[in-house]
Amino acid sequence: MVVGGGAAGFFCAINAAEMNPDLEVVILEKSNKVLSKVKISGGGRCNVTHACFDISELIQYYPRGGQFLKKCFHWFNPQHTIQWFKLRNVHLVAEPDGRMFSSTNTSQTIINCFLDEARKKNIRIMLNKNITSIISANQLFKLTTHTSETFEANYVCITTGGFPKPEQWNWIAALGHTIVPPVPSLFTFNMHKHAIQQLSGIAIPNVCVRIANTKLEQSGALLITHFGFSGPAILKLSAWGARWLAENNYHFNININWISNETEHTIRSSLQTYRSTNPKQSIGTRCMYNFPERLWHYFLTAVQINPQSKWADISNQQINQLIKKLLYDSYLIQGKTTFKDEFVTAGGVQLNEVNANTMESKKIPGLYFAGEVLDIDGVTGGFNFQNAWTTAFIAASAIAKSSRQ
Repeated sequence: MVVGGGAAGFFCAINAAEMNPDLEVVILEKSNKVLSKVKISGGGRCNVTHACFDISELIQYYPRGGQFLKKCFHWFNPQHTIQWFKLRNVHLVAEPDGRMFSSTNTSQTIINCFLDEARKKNIRIMLNKNITSIISANQLFKLTTHTSETFEANYVCITTGGFPKPEQWNWIAALGHTIVPPVPSLFTFNMHKHAIQQLSGIAIPNVCVRIANTKLEQSGALLITHFGFSGPAILKLSAWGARWLAENNYHFNININWISNETEHTIRSSLQTYRSTNPKQSIGTRCMYNFPERLWHYFLTAVQINPQSKWADISNQQINQLIKKLLYDSYLIQGKTTFKDEFVTAGGVQLNEVNANTMESKKIPGLYFAGEVLDIDGVTGGFNFQNAWTTAFIAASAIAKSSRQ
């Protein structure tokens, strides 16, 4: 029995059935449709994995669970994922940023692949089966749904994904497993009526964002929105700071370095040089550091420099204030918003209670876990799906091997 009809659930079911055709494999899904997250992820394209083939580098993209996955990726990693889909006539293509999608550019290709494989292997898919309890006795599992319907199985793999509310984990905790409390990950930062929000839509390719009074910082592209800030730098920061941010009720200060590849000394030198060589030019005419004009004028206005002022009229003190604005810009964040469909939960089944080489529970033989139900989560870019494929494949291998003995 595979509990959960998502990415990890289908991958486990298909591979287990392929490795041991004598297994009777059933997927139990609590809703009325399967693979719903696969369908909507990546804007409907499904970011299947990431073209990162060095395991030491790959685990750096997981705020939680990286060391656990270090062992797992030796068994199944992005190269294996690419090959697995290729053997089923699904070709994955890497984009410049490393994200990998089906060559058809639609998630339906991945869904069709899974449904076709499940059909070929006679995997039963049962919908509207919300499991509320699992009891293990005499090497047999009894699974009960919310309608009191029961099922029995020799092996169970839980692939339900993450639950946002602590009470939703009770039926797993009842098995004796420790649940790391869930908190949101991968979200954007909201502000309350700030002038910079009028610049919604402007993106800067490389900034450094730091959460004030912490060691939490990330670099990358930043997008100004109607609500506050988004983009890869913000999403990565939300993932790495997920627990701290939750503990602080999503009220905190961030500092933005808008020119992260420059030092204070080089910026001061270049501004003073430009002032000397272009004294009669209006400071707002040429946008320094390739900033969009509206953003450059925002910086100037914020430090009380009129964009119409001549460079010759700008004092050293004003230049110092501008430098401070560019390198140490501060904003008060007051809340969060889930980033599109990239909803991820940090937390889940505690990893030291699961065997990384089999995904089997260390507490209950025959019980397995795969995917986001484990206390593993990655940043955006295909890493959460890779965790699903890897852990599901390992669980399937172990179940197939055990069932043949």
